[in-house]
Amino acid sequence: MKPGILGLILALVTLVADQGHKHWMLYVYDIPAREPVRVGPFLDLVMAWNPGISYSLLSAETPAGRWGLLTMALVATAALGVWMWRTHQRMTAWGLGFIVGGALGNAWDRFWHGAVADFFLLHVDTQTWGRLNWYVFNIADVAIVAGVALLLYESFLIKDAGQQAEKAG
Repeated sequence: MKPGILGLILALVTLVADQGHKHWMLYVYDIPAREPVRVGPFLDLVMAWNPGISYSLLSAETPAGRWGLLTMALVATAALGVWMWRTHQRMTAWGLGFIVGGALGNAWDRFWHGAVADFFLLHVDTQTWGRLNWYVFNIADVAIVAGVALLLYESFLIKDAGQQAEKAG
């Protein structure tokens, strides 16, 4: 199967998983009424609406700002989708599939809700500083990070191994 098709399938699976989880958390489990829910010593389920992008950067509180972020996300996703479709490398297609699916999941939220729904809160409790929280994230964010990790892994480790083999041969 062509790598671009695998990437497209992965992007669609990621989008459906992200949106299905968000729908369940918001409308079935009703996390806003139950939060915070302690899942483990380092993980809670909470409800956070992110009007911006990563770490609430470029926070868009106005309709024009939200449309600007949505447009920027769709243009970037389209460019990544073209790259994904044209690649001949399976790992590149997987990485881009995760990124495209995650970006579309967050763009969907921004379009329908005006902000991105986030639920997972990683934290650590310390005696000295109290609770230290990391950012709140969702399945789309996990997919984007996984996709970037795959692209980095491929670019640093796999290509280096190929270049070393070429030099040795």
